[in-house]
Amino acid sequence: MNTNDFSPLCRIEYFSGNVSMPTLKRRLLKEWIIRVAASRGRRVGEICYQFCSDEEILEANNRFLGHDYYTDIITFDDSIGETINGQMLISLDTIRSNAKLFGCTYRRELHRVLIHGILHLCGQGDKTEDEEREMHRLEDEALALYDCMLSEV
Repeated sequence: MNTNDFSPLCRIEYFSGNVSMPTLKRRLLKEWIIRVAASRGRRVGEICYQFCSDEEILEANNRFLGHDYYTDIITFDDSIGETINGQMLISLDTIRSNAKLFGCTYRRELHRVLIHGILHLCGQGDKTEDEEREMHRLEDEALALYDCMLSEV
């Protein structure tokens, strides 16, 4: 299956408010996201990533979810049928902290969080221990695919 045929109306946008925009390989990320979604039986419609600070994500987490704690990503799902659409708010501060905590690079943690949101839009939860374990497995699988794609560039 040609993944471009699978997601002909795909649009992925990246914005940053009060934080510096991270350097992104946008064309590669787009193809990666399309492939991961296709592996879950989904098409990619409109995806918007908004990068922010810890303070901004804390405010959004409180306002929209009633949670009074920092998080790396909040996913707003606007999917319709098999087409994933959504907006994701991502704290670059938390990604930086988590990269140190988990002993990985900033870029690796950023990619993990980018695909974490896509997996949520594809229907993968992470509320129970089993769901969380499956989410981590799918993230690892997706990151391995990204590494493979990166080596082919």
